[in-house]
Amino acid sequence: MAAIVYFRKVSETEEVVEYEFGDDPDRFERRLTMDKASCTSTVQDEQVDYTFLKASRKLNALHTERGVWPERGMSVS
Repeated sequence: MAAIVYFRKVSETEEVVEYEFGDDPDRFERRLTMDKASCTSTVQDEQVDYTFLKASRKLNALHTERGVWPERGMSVS
């Protein structure tokens, strides 16, 4: 069974980047905040699940690869 998570940047400051994420690219229902200094993320609804972890890991991987926080993206496994 494939798992897909989509994400889109909502806002960015010097300290944090906020993303919407979910399994439907047309209807994001959740948000996460990435701390730029530590590259750690927190989820707004406090539900640490596979979808959140997948989005967080992909965001970190893209940031490491590109040197910037992505505007949008997806992760498939």
